[in-house]
Amino acid sequence: MTAPITLGAGYFEDMYKAASDPWGFEDRWYERRKYAISVAQLPKSRYRSAFEPGCSVGVLTRMLARRCDRLLSCDLAEAAVQAATRRTVDMPHVRVERRQIPAHWPAGSFDLIVFSEVLYYFGDDDLERVVDRAVRALQPGGTLLAVHWRHPVAEYPRSGDDVHRLLAARPGLARLVDHREPDFLAEVYVRADAEPVSVAQATGLV
Repeated sequence: MTAPITLGAGYFEDMYKAASDPWGFEDRWYERRKYAISVAQLPKSRYRSAFEPGCSVGVLTRMLARRCDRLLSCDLAEAAVQAATRRTVDMPHVRVERRQIPAHWPAGSFDLIVFSEVLYYFGDDDLERVVDRAVRALQPGGTLLAVHWRHPVAEYPRSGDDVHRLLAARPGLARLVDHREPDFLAEVYVRADAEPVSVAQATGLV
């Protein structure tokens, strides 16, 4: 059996040639609601340095930017990078770049890494490398947010459920939030080797 391989740049370039917002991130109620749930799950009110690979046209980027001192977002498709740059032009603490991960994973560390609808595009080897780099780049106690569509898509190398099973089994990550719906999974992991601290515990309520 042939192992899944990562979707190439051509797939995404073709998607943006066909539509400026191929997945309807700007106007679908489903996407607006999913983003609101995703951002609400972040356990800290503020993050110092965040990384968002696969930012697409920057709708979630703008929402994350309101909670971050610095945000690096990137995408493989030039059209997406341009759209996200325009959307955040009034936010000087946001930087949008064209990058291919895992090959062009940025240097440094982050206290927030966001994988929103991106990890199921990777083949086996690349996915392992991406998750490995994320764990190594995540600061102690840092947050990893992962959100993925659950329904099968023929051209994707894997399902969203597959991605989240891999994350749940990854040493160095502890799951803090597990939000499951028929359509998507939205989970928060923290960089820790022990049970994570809840928001109430962290703020002295319990």
